[in-house]
Amino acid sequence: MNSRVFNRQFAWQLLFVLLLSAVALVARAQGGGQPFAVIDPPQATDAPGKVEVLAFFQYGCPHCRAMEPLLLKWEPKLADDVLVRHVPVAFNASMAPWQYLYYSLEALDRRDLQVAVFNAVQTERNPLNSPERVFDWAAKQGLDRAEFESMYKSFGVAAKVKRAQQLIQAYNIQSVPAMAVGGRYLTSPALANGYQQSLDVTDDLIERVRQSG
Repeated sequence: MNSRVFNRQFAWQLLFVLLLSAVALVARAQGGGQPFAVIDPPQATDAPGKVEVLAFFQYGCPHCRAMEPLLLKWEPKLADDVLVRHVPVAFNASMAPWQYLYYSLEALDRRDLQVAVFNAVQTERNPLNSPERVFDWAAKQGLDRAEFESMYKSFGVAAKVKRAQQLIQAYNIQSVPAMAVGGRYLTSPALANGYQQSLDVTDDLIERVRQSG
């Protein structure tokens, strides 16, 4: 592919993500500034006996990149009855490789490479938008290419990607990052007016779900 065409396509993809974030900011302004939304109807969670937090994100989203270090500090402080699940979002088919990439890293216990993925997509202009690009990138990170490729193509990862798409639809995710709590509430930096503020609101919502049983 001509490099000029490639860069143009990549630029349009990032612009699409930024426009979705702008839509979220407009929605907040129209909604009176409430820092969270009530999910109606409530969604069943996949974590019986725990407060499930779904952290929706996308590698092409600069706001998700900004949230990542805050999440890394926040998650270890959570109580044992809270389970955080990260859900990679694809708004179109070209973003699906990011979902397979995330769940492959998760399965291999290499979520420590999250920052490297954000850097590759947003700074190094490597869109990681095909399996081969992802495999090449993984090998450069020191991962065993054959093992990573096998995981990427596994039934388990495919099932998680399918479940992610179901969650994106069920929660009507229009922009990222966003946090769903206990299947009942949704917040985001746009709704809470800041990255750290969205985590503070998430803490409050966790307690609300915990008390309501």
